Amino acid sequence: MRVRAIIRKESLQILRDPSSIAIAFIMPLVLLLLFGYGVSLDARNIRLALVVEQPDANTASLTGAFQQSEFFDTVSYRHINQADKALVAHDVDGIVWLRSNFSDRLLTEGDAVIGVFVNGVDANQGRITQGYIEGVWQTWLMSYARAQGREPDVPVELAPRIWFNPALRSRNFLVPGLIAVIMTLTGAMLTSMVVAREWERGTMEALMVTPIRIWEMTVGKLLPYFLLGMGGMLMSVAMALWLFEVPLHGSFLVLTAASALYMLVALAMGLLISTVARSQFVAGQIALVATFLPAFILSGFIFQISSMPEAVQVITHIVPARYFVAMLQTLFMAGDIWPVLLANSGALLLIMLILFGVARRKSRKRLD
Repeated sequence: MRVRAIIRKESLQILRDPSSIAIAFIMPLVLLLLFGYGVSLDARNIRLALVVEQPDANTASLTGAFQQSEFFDTVSYRHINQADKALVAHDVDGIVWLRSNFSDRLLTEGDAVIGVFVNGVDANQGRITQGYIEGVWQTWLMSYARAQGREPDVPVELAPRIWFNPALRSRNFLVPGLIAVIMTLTGAMLTSMVVAREWERGTMEALMVTPIRIWEMTVGKLLPYFLLGMGGMLMSVAMALWLFEVPLHGSFLVLTAASALYMLVALAMGLLISTVARSQFVAGQIALVATFLPAFILSGFIFQISSMPEAVQVITHIVPARYFVAMLQTLFMAGDIWPVLLANSGALLLIMLILFGVARRKSRKRLD
């Protein structure tokens, strides 16, 4: 009965406080729209300058290959100096230079050198641009060799196969990871602020003089926010599937179970924060720094963990979002891969038990 009374009290508080509903539903909606449409790691519409000093059939064939590529928006120049100025002015992202002896070398030596210049300010974009140019060049060389009636002069012919994300859509990678960030912020922030609000309003003292036990108060306060957070998760998954068309290859029930486990971890983090912060402002700031930023930067959501310094890689093992992001990306893009799911679930379960244990030891029915 006492737990039911606390649940009813917190449910009424949620209905009367629009900020809780906004954090659980409006904030995920805004973040998903921003990241789904505004953030992309794909390289499309790369502005490429084509410099052809001596136009002929061969140069026209090669430039046509670049012009037909879905990755490039091409601009033609007659002189390399003009293209250099365009690259410096950021009017183009790269240059392909076909010198006046291009066809002569191609006919006499069976190969020709092309000049390639790439804007390397954005290192990731530069590497992608270079790879796309090399791909078009190698494909055209093999096509040219076969048209001449000879085998391509390459010792190995690659037949690439891309697993899990064949279309190379960064949205398929970002949106599942974003669900983990949203649940971290929702669970930890809501829980930390709800207890701090009790201290600010002076109602915590009234609760402490009642016969209610600490575990009853904890369950009664966390359960409504658990259901609120799971509702936000379901909305996020629905947007991922139907708005952003991210495929879900795994089981929806497994996804729900993994999300429920992680929501408990997020609530435990918020509960632990609430034991040291008695101000909503302080609790919100701690939740942002201790939960949201690590989940955003150190979870593998955007930045690959294996590319981080070794010391930072060690630190990521204490970030719960790391394990949930791995589970989400596996479920969405690969399916029910049980070795991955069970290993990460075990890590989350251990972290949850530790967090709830520490929060329980810190929680006392006393005012000091």
